[in-house]
Amino acid sequence: MYPIALKTNSLHMSEDEFLQFCRDNPDLNLERNSNRDIIIMAPTVYETGNFNSELIYQVADWNIKRGRPGYCFDSNTGITLPNGAVRSPDVSWVSKERHLALPEGELKIFAHVCPDFIIELRSVSDSLSTLKLKMEEYIENGCRLGFLIDPAEKNVHIYKPGSASIKSFSDVITGENVLEGFVLDLSFMG
Repeated sequence: MYPIALKTNSLHMSEDEFLQFCRDNPDLNLERNSNRDIIIMAPTVYETGNFNSELIYQVADWNIKRGRPGYCFDSNTGITLPNGAVRSPDVSWVSKERHLALPEGELKIFAHVCPDFIIELRSVSDSLSTLKLKMEEYIENGCRLGFLIDPAEKNVHIYKPGSASIKSFSDVITGENVLEGFVLDLSFMG
C-alpha cells in the first residue's frame, strides 16, 4: 500500500542528487521527509485527479482575479522546507513578494520556500494521521494557512500557526488573511 518510505540514511544523498534521482525516475511521484527517507506515492485515482484540478483552478482563478498577488503550484511541484523535507502539496500558493525574493537558481530546483497556503486532498490511499502530520510540518516550517480536505468524511481540517480546527463541507471556508476574499467551493465533491 502506498506511500512507501525508503530508508536512505546510508546514501547521504545531497539535494542535487535527490533532484537528479527524481529526474531519473520521472514516472514516480517522490517526496523526501526531514529524515531524508524517500517517499514513493501512488498516482491519484480518477476522482481525486478531478478534485485536484478543481481545487487548483479555484486558487488560480482567485489569484488572477486579485491581480496575481502570488504564484500557484500544482501537486507536481517539489518544494524544500526549512527542515530539509521535499514536499509536493496538492495545491500551494506563494506570495509574490516571497517568490520574487528567491534567487533565480531556486526556480530550477526544489525551491527553498514554504508556501504561504497549501491544500492537501485526502485520497483513498492516504492515511489521515500521516496527512495531519504533514499539515503540522507545513505550519511548523512557515505555512500561514493550510486546508486538509477529507472527501470521505466531508470535512476540512484547517491549520494555522498555533491552531487547528475542523469544518464541514457545508460551512463557509475562506482564505482568511492569507488569500483574502477566497472562498472554497466544495460543491463539486457532492
